[in-house]
Amino acid sequence: MSQHRHPGAPGSAGAVPALPDLPEATVARLPEYLRALHNLADAGHETVSSEGLSAAAGVNSAKLRKDLSHLGSYGTRGVGYDVALLIEQIEYVLGLTQRRAVALVGVGNLGHALAGYDGFASRGFRIAALLDADPSRVGEEINGLVVRHVDELPAVAVEESIAIGVIATPAAAAQRVADQLVAVGVTSILNFAPCVLSVPEGVDVRKVDLAIELQILSFHEHRKASLTALPATGGSALTALPGGLAATDTQEAIGT
Repeated sequence: MSQHRHPGAPGSAGAVPALPDLPEATVARLPEYLRALHNLADAGHETVSSEGLSAAAGVNSAKLRKDLSHLGSYGTRGVGYDVALLIEQIEYVLGLTQRRAVALVGVGNLGHALAGYDGFASRGFRIAALLDADPSRVGEEINGLVVRHVDELPAVAVEESIAIGVIATPAAAAQRVADQLVAVGVTSILNFAPCVLSVPEGVDVRKVDLAIELQILSFHEHRKASLTALPATGGSALTALPGGLAATDTQEAIGT
């Protein structure tokens, strides 16, 4: 982990190291902490204990303390964390001290909803351009932005200094759009299309697939139902798995 301090790092005490090397799991939790901290700040709280913040963010306090220690933030015994300073530190690490321009490609039902979402602006992002390949969509105005043809992406990327691309197209068009985004220098992509993208090294892709999330919830429902159906004696009942295999209900529930 780099311990060199950035000249523009927030605060003097407990300043954030420049570009700390963070575990991916920690990075994934930082936005949850940030959202909880903003809610606390809006409610007038100046400090928060690790237990209070962990409860607000939905994680255990030991994990939270370890995550925040990566930022050089350990709180004050008996007081907790300074809410405003911790917001500043997390926003710095996440690169939210500047508003990043986002290009949204695909303005169907999902894209239309994303384009109208006001929460992006309050979290450091600016939807700078809406693009689509459908001529019937081009020229439509959504939330103050006029939809442009995706072929204009090279010009849009330069005009708006696009930092992040969001793909909300059908799966069949997603790879082509990803290639176009990479070609104009976009190296961060959020993909809502239900497919796996192939991108060069150095390009970061985050995938959001609502159907997969529902399938995971279905697994948990299946698991709960299987555990509930176990014999009252605590024994293991055998169930038939697809393909003629047999497993106990518990094995079936946990996928072993």
